Formats: sequence, structure tokens, C-alpha cells
Amino acid sequence: EALEAAKREDKPILLSIGYSACHWCHVMAHESFEDPAVAQVMNRHFVNVKVDREERPDLDQIYQAAHQMIAQRPGGWPLTMFLTPQGAPFFGGTYFPKQSRHGLPGFPDLCERIAAIWREKRSEIETQNAEVAKAFERTLPRGAETGEFSPQVIQAMLENLRANFDAQLGGFGTSPKFPHPTDLELCLREGERDMTLVTLERMCEGGIYDHLGGGFCRYSTDAQWMIPHFEKMLYDNGPLLGLLADAWLVSGSETFKRCADETAGWLMREMQSRKGENEGGYYSSLDADSEHEEGKFYVWDRDEVRALLSPEEYAALASRFGLDREPNFEGKHWHLHAYVPAENPPIVDAARAKLFAAREKRVRPGRDEKVLVSWNALAIRGMAHAARVFGRPEWLSSARRASEFIRREMWREGRLLATYKDGRAHLNAYLDDYAYLIAALLELMQADFSAADLEWARALADVLLAEFEDRRDGGFFFTGESHERLFHRPKPGQDQAMPAGNAIAAWSLGRLAYITEDPRYSQAAERTLRLFYPAMRDYPAGYAGMAIALAEQMRPPNLLVLRGRAAEVFRWRDELAREYLPETQIFALPDDASGLPAGLAKPARAGAVNGWLCRGVICLPPIGDFVQLKAACKEKT
Repeated sequence: EALEAAKREDKPILLSIGYSACHWCHVMAHESFEDPAVAQVMNRHFVNVKVDREERPDLDQIYQAAHQMIAQRPGGWPLTMFLTPQGAPFFGGTYFPKQSRHGLPGFPDLCERIAAIWREKRSEIETQNAEVAKAFERTLPRGAETGEFSPQVIQAMLENLRANFDAQLGGFGTSPKFPHPTDLELCLREGERDMTLVTLERMCEGGIYDHLGGGFCRYSTDAQWMIPHFEKMLYDNGPLLGLLADAWLVSGSETFKRCADETAGWLMREMQSRKGENEGGYYSSLDADSEHEEGKFYVWDRDEVRALLSPEEYAALASRFGLDREPNFEGKHWHLHAYVPAENPPIVDAARAKLFAAREKRVRPGRDEKVLVSWNALAIRGMAHAARVFGRPEWLSSARRASEFIRREMWREGRLLATYKDGRAHLNAYLDDYAYLIAALLELMQADFSAADLEWARALADVLLAEFEDRRDGGFFFTGESHERLFHRPKPGQDQAMPAGNAIAAWSLGRLAYITEDPRYSQAAERTLRLFYPAMRDYPAGYAGMAIALAEQMRPPNLLVLRGRAAEVFRWRDELAREYLPETQIFALPDDASGLPAGLAKPARAGAVNGWLCRGVICLPPIGDFVQLKAACKEKT
């Protein structure tokens, strides 16, 4: 209706893209959008559209890229864009104050100026729009004859990460520092373990981690991981949970086990719905602010802490978390950051429990209670993987409740809906929703095989091929064939805060092909990698997700099928889960399992358990000895 009104009235569109946990989005809304005088200016000159970027990542991708092209600098949120009635962008910015300050024009004055430009310089706008359209076309990947894939491409990416790695403090670059779980996963898989382990150790000890309630904040504002931007996002914590499990397998560090335990606890306690029909879905985020102040929920006054604890507890906690040092937040408060190892861990844990109980009585940050398929899929995958590694059935149960919620409420007539809130699912799902959910189901099936999960994964993959694949050039568009026509149809391959949908599609379809022996999946995965390979080769940064998929294209993953008596099959599965085997899919299928696809339908044989191990298209004879099987799984091909 808004777009039709813009065309009918020949008015430009004022598009504001933000999200619930965004501090400056709230500031601009309060200053300008809620002010009747400013609203009058906006309504006089524009058709106004407010968009949640988490519900409409398609629009956010397009107009963030447009802002970069037009303004020649990165965007952010709130994104403020002025569009023609047809949706073509002609001017943009991010936050604008109501009154001009810090070199930024006041928002009402800006609106008047843009309206004048629209009236008086229409031909110049049309000329610019044509140039922007050409620039968008150039952003689409161009495949080329690549010949054989080379492992040098992956090595170049690792070298790029190594060049940017902070060996002392962990992470990449200086500040701000972001978690980058996909980069860390690539490093761990490819043997560059110090980059992953040092970074995770510093994060778990730093202020980006919530030492009382578990879970990680969005990013650190400094190089030391000291003070975060305090919002907590589901899409960060799901992948980090799975990564902590793998880091524990590699290192045996109790720090990683503790952080995984507390993060899974936070996800179930604060981020998973227990409400009636909404039961099971994971919520999206927690705000950075409470009572209109960023971080207020999380920071402490020294006297407040001293009053809550015994002298012994205070001394132990103060030494560990820096209350015996100068304040580290705004010069007057303390945010918990682990400076030294705990000398008496039980005393510190008792103190942390008391602070947590006291913090629970504070005014809580706002919570965005919409359920997004893509973000839930990341959390399901991380939770199911950690459950398998640590042997935690309650975590697996949490992951399965979330997947069941998506299937019950957001899978309609063979298609996914992207978002759910207040009893209503809507909006056609995107590439990320399908790709991430297939990957999550592959992880769930390894933790606890279900034929229904496999059937659903195949149905999702079939929609992915029918609706999203570019059958001419390869790869997957972000929006499906049935999606509304937009100014541009992106085909993203680089990781952002989340892994690229094309990368996860290539990875998960490649793995699904080995289970189902369906060549359509493997062919689509290879076409995707060939499309993005020239960009990966020429610009070896930001393609960690694609590099993981490429590694499995060059060195096919192992497929291990365990058949035999149920109790023994599950025991072997659980024992193998204590090994770091990132290139092996393991499916535990008792002899009475039926309706299996060709890749999993191994015959029953004598013996308690038989392990059928295939490396690509080469399968070993069935192995009935656990030690021998474990050794075979660890052999490099």
C-alpha cells in the first residue's frame, strides 16, 4: 500500500531500517519520529516506511549497499534512505539528530532539502539511479573457468587471518573486535588452532562475556575485550556455543566447558519461549539498554558488591574481576572482566551466584521476542552440537523443541515463513533460512537420528534448488522466485555477522548428497563454489564459510554409519562425540531403523556394532572394533 501510494502521489519514499536492540534507532525514533512537528514534515513530503532489518534482511542488504555506493562510506543502523517511488535509492545516511550537531544536519531540515531536490533535480536523480543500477549489477559474482580447485586459496585466507591476528589479545584487528565465529571455525578445522583457542580464551575471560548469566555480547568496543556493546544476539551465541564445544575437544580447557555450560543455560533460561503455542522458539535479542542507559543492567558499584558478599567472597571476586582496580566503565562503574585466574574457584562461584541473584531484581533490558528461522537454525545447530559433545540431553531437547516449533508454526504448504511474533508467522523465507536449517537438521540427526528430520531436510533442499538457485550461472539468490520484485536481487557469498547463505548452502547440500546419493545436491554445491571461486582466489578475505565448503569439495567428508544393537550403537556414538572429527558425519542407526536412504541403509551383520566408514566414494569394509574404527576416522586421506 505504501509503495502504491508513493507512485500515485509521486512522492519519494523515506525508508528507515532499524532493529529492536539498536540504541541509536531508539534515539532517532524518540527524537524525530515521535515528535509531531517532525512527523508533519515527513508526512508532507514523503511516504514513510519503517522496516525491521531482521525481518527484512533482503531490503537491508540492498539499501546498505546503496548507501555505500552513494555516500562512499559504510552504513549502519538506523539506515535512513530516500527512494524514488519505484524503490531506487538517491540519497542516504544513518542517524540524523533532530537539531544539527557534530557536522550532521538536523533531520527536519534534511527532509526539506531532499524534498526540494526531488522537485527540482529529477533528471539528475534519474541519471544517478542508472549509475547505481549498473554498480549493483557489478556486485554479482562472475564465475569463470576455474579448472581444478586449489588448496592454496584456503591457505591464502588463513594467511590473511594470521596477518590480522592479535596474538596477545586474540581476535582480528584492533577495535572494535567482533567474535567472527566462522573465521575461528575455519582456523580450527585447518590446524591454525592458536588463533581460535587464544581468541576464545580472551573472549571467555573478557567483558564481552557475561560472567554472571552466560552468553556473549555483540562485540567489544576495545581491543582488550573489556567493554562490549551490551546487546546480546541469538545469531552470535548459537555458533559460539558450537565452537566452544569443538575448542574443548581440542584443548580440554575447563574455561571453554564452563562458558559452554553457562551460555547454553542462558539460551534456555532467557531466550527460549515457554509460552503456549509459542513454546520452543528462541527469541532474537536482548537490548543493550535498560532504563535508557546502555549497560546499566550489567555494571556494578564497588560498595554494592561489597554489601552483597562476605569479606572472603569480595576479596576473591575483586581480585579476579578487577574491583580492586580503577573503574573500567565510564570512569565510575565496574564491568566484570577476568584479569587473573581464580585462586579459589568455589568462593568466586559462590560470589558470582550472589551477584546474579541480585542482578535478577534489576530492571531488565528489553527482549525482542520475534522468532526468526535463520537465527533459530544457528542456535539449534550450536545447541545440538554442544549437546552431542558434552553429553547433555537437556540441551538436545531444547534444540529439538525449537526445530519442532519452526516445523509446526513456520513451515506452511511446503515453504518456510521467515518470522513469527504474537501468534503470526509471515514473510517468505530467505536463502539463509533454508540453508541454515538444513545444516541444523544435519547436526540434529547426528545427535539423535530421525527419519522425519531427513525427510524435512530433503524438502528444504528441494525448495532451495527450485526457488533460489541460479541455474544459469550457479549459486543462490538471497530471495526466492516467489519473492516480491525488488530494486536488486543479491547473491551474497561473503560472511557478514553470520556466515554467507551461499556458503552454508554449498556445505550442507554437499553433505546431504552423501547421505541421499542425490546428485542434484552435489552438483548445485559444486556450481556454487565455482561461481565464487574467482573472488575467493583474488580477494582472500571474508570467505571463511565458503572455504569450509571448498575444503569438503576437494577432500570429501567422511560418512560413518553405525549399525547394531541400540544400546551399543548409541554408546559408540557418544564415545566418538568426544573426538574432534569435523570432517566426519556420524549417524547411529540401530538395526531396526527403517526407511533409510541409500547412503545410510547398511545391512545388519553379526556383532554388537559395525561401523561403515566411507571417504567420498571409497568405503572401507565394516569395522566391528571400536578402537580400530576411531583410528580409521582420524586418518587423513
